[in-house]
Amino acid sequence: MNENDLPTLQWFPGHMKKAQRLIEGNLKLVDIVIEVLDARIPSSSQNPLLKKILGGKPRLIALCKSDLADPKLTDAWINRFRAENLTAVAIDAVKGTGLKNLIASTKRLAEPSTHKLVKHGGKPRAARVMIIGIPNVGKSSLINRLAGGAHTKIENRPGVTRAKQWIKLDGGLDLLDTPGILWSKFDDQEAALKLSWTFALKDEIVDLERTVCLLLETLSKKYPAGLIERFKLEPPLPTVGEELIDAIGRKRGCLKKGGAIDVEKVVRLVMTEFRGGKLGRVTLDPIEENDLK
Repeated sequence: MNENDLPTLQWFPGHMKKAQRLIEGNLKLVDIVIEVLDARIPSSSQNPLLKKILGGKPRLIALCKSDLADPKLTDAWINRFRAENLTAVAIDAVKGTGLKNLIASTKRLAEPSTHKLVKHGGKPRAARVMIIGIPNVGKSSLINRLAGGAHTKIENRPGVTRAKQWIKLDGGLDLLDTPGILWSKFDDQEAALKLSWTFALKDEIVDLERTVCLLLETLSKKYPAGLIERFKLEPPLPTVGEELIDAIGRKRGCLKKGGAIDVEKVVRLVMTEFRGGKLGRVTLDPIEENDLK
């Protein structure tokens, strides 16, 4: 992807700063941090601020929305994190896949803190966990699944979980939920673009037509089968986003009076289909060849 083609995206609303202070102020209360990432963009959905904020606090990676991601590349990303001495677990919060592994791994990583407390005369207690992640990576869905109910209100809008909440689990964990937190400046505009595709950034702050053009060009190159099957397109696919919008618009009948393509309607359609997993299981962050085992 040509760097000159990328739209410039920046966003750091006031509640994000408040969320950062909340995380920093409550780290001492927990034994371990679970960082929730979008399995489709494991690198792009990582907040670069968190490594500095967390310091030496034990951390576990939860790759949520794994049901929407390329399974081969999800395994490769788990290998990559393992090479960095991080435990990563693929999660499908809808079906509950990976939750037992996540709970077991969390307890194991929290043991040094909980055992130290008992060793020094304290009463045994549940492992205390902070759940963190940028908006719309599946954090609230994961917490609700772990808690067995809608303990955290889920809204498919970036940054709506704002208040600190303690959630007790039967599995022997106490979860501290925190708001989704973005960072103040996107040095990597390609990562910012992927965040807009997955709705971690609001549609209102992006050039949606250009964003969808770039998404279609990426899918045409990496995952053409999903586009061909969903929109009944004829291969080989066009490589230019505007041409793909035109082809999809004609196949779906998104036309204005006179036969012109209703571009806005197609753009909204593509975003909805992609975010709902209708265009196939895709992973948009690349992985090194030696991680593909």
